[in-house]
Amino acid sequence: MRADFGNRSVHETRLLELFLAHEAASVAARNVADWMAPQKRAVAKWYAPAHARIVWQPLGVVGIIAPWNYPILLAAGPLVGALSAGNRVLIKTSEHAPQTGEAFAALIATIFASDHVSVIGGEAEVAQAFAALPLDHLLFTGSTTNGKSVMRAAADNLTPVTLELGGKSPAIVGPDADLDVSAARIMTGKCSNAGQTCVAPDYVLVPEGSEEAFLTAARAAVARRYPRLAGNPDYTTIVSDRHVRRLAGYLADARARGARIVPLHPRETEIDPATRMIPPLAVLAVSDSMQIMQDEIFGPLLPIRTYRTLDDAIAYVNARPRPLALYYFGDSKPESERVIAQTISGGVTLNDTMLHVAQDDLPFGGVGPSGMGAYHGRDGFERFSHKKPIFAQARRNLLGLFEPPYGSRFDALFRLLMR
Repeated sequence: MRADFGNRSVHETRLLELFLAHEAASVAARNVADWMAPQKRAVAKWYAPAHARIVWQPLGVVGIIAPWNYPILLAAGPLVGALSAGNRVLIKTSEHAPQTGEAFAALIATIFASDHVSVIGGEAEVAQAFAALPLDHLLFTGSTTNGKSVMRAAADNLTPVTLELGGKSPAIVGPDADLDVSAARIMTGKCSNAGQTCVAPDYVLVPEGSEEAFLTAARAAVARRYPRLAGNPDYTTIVSDRHVRRLAGYLADARARGARIVPLHPRETEIDPATRMIPPLAVLAVSDSMQIMQDEIFGPLLPIRTYRTLDDAIAYVNARPRPLALYYFGDSKPESERVIAQTISGGVTLNDTMLHVAQDDLPFGGVGPSGMGAYHGRDGFERFSHKKPIFAQARRNLLGLFEPPYGSRFDALFRLLMR
C-alpha cells in the first residue's frame, strides 16, 4: 500500500482498513446463522390456516469494483456481505493501487477456490468490461461520474447495482459547539488518509464571526498530531501526480476568484509535487463559482463558510446534491435533531466524523447523487440475498367459498370482506 501511495500511514491502514474488515467478518461469523433464519410472516385471516414465511437465497455471482483509496476495506467489506449471503464473488481491484491489488489477489487465492472468489486487476477498460458482465448483482465504490457509467453498463443485463459514491459531505459547527473539540475532530476526519476518504468532511459551516477561532483550534489540532509533515510516516501522501495537479488546480482557481488560502500546519505550507505531499490548507471567502465548492475534494483542503442562523446552514446544505455523510457539532439535542430531520444524507455522525461508517449494525450507503443501496452487517447480508416469499396453503381453507358459480353467497361474503 505504501508503494502505491508514496506514503501510506501503516497505523491508519491497520485501524481504518484491517481492523474494520476484520470486525465486519467477525460480526458476520457471529450472526449469520440468525440473519439467514427463515422469518415467519402474518397471513390475513381470510387465508387461515395457511402459513407464510420469508427464506433467504443467494443471488448467484456478485461483482465488486473496489476503489483505490481504501483498497482492502472496500474490497473485503462487500466481500463479507456477499459471502455471508452465500454468493460467489468476482472482485475488480483498482488500477490506481496495483501493488495492493496484487497482494490482495494472492492472499484471496490462498483462502478460496477461484470459482468461489476471484480477484482481477487491470486498467480502466477492464473495469468497463467488468461492469458489462451478466452478474447477479454489482457493487461499485467510486465517483458519481464513474457510477453513472457503471450503471449504464449494468443496465444492458438488468444487473441490479449498489453504488457507493461520494459528494460534498458538510460539517456544521452549531452555535453552542465547543470550537476546540469540533475543529480537532473535523481535522482528524480531514487528515486521515490525507482526506482521500468518501465520507471525509468536505467543507465546514461555522457561525458568523467564529472563523478565526475555528482556524486557531484547527491549527493547534494539526500541530499536535503532525509535528512535521515531510517524511512523516503518519501523514499519508496523495495517491498520484494527477490528483496532486487536480488539488493544486482547486487552490489556483479559488485564489484567482478571491479566496484566502490559510495553512493549517505551523511550518509546512506548500505542496511538494516530488513526494505528493499536500499540507492541510483552509480555504476562506469561498463562493459557489469556485471549482473547490463544486467537486468532491478528496484531499486535505478545507473550505470554510459562515452562516448567520442554523436555518441558513440547513438551507445551504439542502440547496445542493444530497451528500454521502453529514456531521453536526453541538450540545443542543433539539438543534441536532432539527438538522437530522430537515436534511437528507446517506448517514450522520454527531459530534465527530466518519464513525457511523464503522458501525456494523448500521447500514452504509448514499442517497441520490451520493449513491443507492446500503450494506454492512445484516444490511449487507440482505443486500446480497434474494428475499423469497413462501405461502403454504392448508388442506382445508375458506377460498373454496369464493369459487364460481358466483351468486348471492359470493355477494354476502364480499360484503363481509369489505366491512
